[in-house]
Amino acid sequence: MSEWTLFEVFVRSKHGLNHKHVGSVHAADTAMAIENARELYTRRSEGVSLWVVPSALITASSPDEKDPLFDPSDDKVYRHASFYDLPAEVGHM
Repeated sequence: MSEWTLFEVFVRSKHGLNHKHVGSVHAADTAMAIENARELYTRRSEGVSLWVVPSALITASSPDEKDPLFDPSDDKVYRHASFYDLPAEVGHM
């Protein structure tokens, strides 16, 4: 028997807009991963959408890289909407 792939599971709840990581499943293929994820993580009908992603395909930044990755955006003040005039029709934001 060959080893099954480890998939990370993300679920979007009925009351949310984002998919959230809820755990992992092992499966022979993506169809089986969806079925396993549905059985394990949406038994109470709380989900409306599932994503399964092979764990080996996920790339993450290292906590050690936090400063070089995220600090540069702090010095780009033009990215903040506070420098733009809002039209009167927009109202309060």
